[in-house]
Amino acid sequence: MPVDLTRRSALSALGASALALTLAACSGSDSDGGSTAEVDPSAAASAAAAGGELLVWSWEPTLTDVVAEYQRAFPNVKVELVNAGTNVEEYTALQNAISAGSGVPDVAQIEYYALPQFSLSESLADLTQFGAADLAGSYSAGPWASVASDEGIFGLPMDSGPMALFYNEEVFNAAGVEVPSTWEEYLDAARAIHAANPEQYIANDIGDAVKTLSLLWQAGSRPYTVDGTTVGIDFSEETSQKYAELWTTLIEEELLYPCADWSDEWYRGLGDGTIASLVMGAWMPASFVGGVEAGAGKWRVAPLPAWEAGQTASSEMGGSSLAVTAASDKQALAYHFIEYANAGDGVASRIANGAFPATTADLSSEEFLGTEFEYFGGQKANEVFADSAAAVTEGWSFLPFQAYANSIFNDSVGKAYESKGATSIADGLSAWQQACITYGNQQGFTVS
Repeated sequence: MPVDLTRRSALSALGASALALTLAACSGSDSDGGSTAEVDPSAAASAAAAGGELLVWSWEPTLTDVVAEYQRAFPNVKVELVNAGTNVEEYTALQNAISAGSGVPDVAQIEYYALPQFSLSESLADLTQFGAADLAGSYSAGPWASVASDEGIFGLPMDSGPMALFYNEEVFNAAGVEVPSTWEEYLDAARAIHAANPEQYIANDIGDAVKTLSLLWQAGSRPYTVDGTTVGIDFSEETSQKYAELWTTLIEEELLYPCADWSDEWYRGLGDGTIASLVMGAWMPASFVGGVEAGAGKWRVAPLPAWEAGQTASSEMGGSSLAVTAASDKQALAYHFIEYANAGDGVASRIANGAFPATTADLSSEEFLGTEFEYFGGQKANEVFADSAAAVTEGWSFLPFQAYANSIFNDSVGKAYESKGATSIADGLSAWQQACITYGNQQGFTVS
């Protein structure tokens, strides 16, 4: 399968440099495991009134209008919004700036999976000092759990990615297939769709760490435990194995279309019926509208299939926070901006421009839930997404070196796809586990 070597190298470099800072910070810390920040909720408002300049790094296009609105509301503040690259590109630049001790932004967009890597290295400010803990009830459980821990609050949720099943109703109807309510029914549907038309597949997949982890999360798996620099990794639990067994069967029976997400082939497959469904985050509609015009009116949205009949459980896929850097000398002002953007008036602006919110008030509003999606045949898809957000199960953790772990996923789990099931997903997960354990221990973590 094709491998993006540039991206792989960037991820590896990011992992190594971030971990060096992580362990240096931890070795000098005498923290007893809880946030010790003194709380001054008035500091942010005072800083905004006094004014100043902020440097914000983000690739999220909806922030452009938010910045303009914020500056009108707080004319003494000047915000410079810079796109320093998307995810890994930005993280590498951010890590380099932190290492150099110069050029560090006041605010950075950081995806939930990467946040532990920066928070553990003490590269981010603990927002508890500005009263961020008071916002806990403002966000759905998944995003809030991603930014908050016993050690502090290291960002405010920017958006959310509760998972759903997107399916081509036209293809399903032609094959006489109903929307699956369980993963066992999903397997039956995959067989029926491919039997009805050998050129059609229920989904595409050539190995994707983010998607795999999201499905494991939904299944109830909790493979990662993290306590400072002590890390546990275990994919042998029953919940991981039931996912592995199902996905191995899909691969063995060649029921998955072999192409990568976001490739030209993928977009074509979504448009012409080759790919009949996707399991993705709630941010996916914008990509359908912008990139799959031929599928308009054919696609619908449903809850994820359950691992057990009658079960209601979901998980997150993707999503970002806005975090304040520890190096910033304007932390109070930076917090005021991210609170405006992610918990205040900026949220409505971002939703209007296509963002999927993490704020519970917006997820439950009549206007939001009543939005009809022309692309999905007039369906009120936000109702499905909001239910998914409410059903996200708690207790999930990412590794403090998740970016690196994801970069080596296809070196192990990817073998199952290459071998068409001769190597099982379970064997691949075991190999991935061992590779991550070895890497973590080499970097100075205690990993078992």
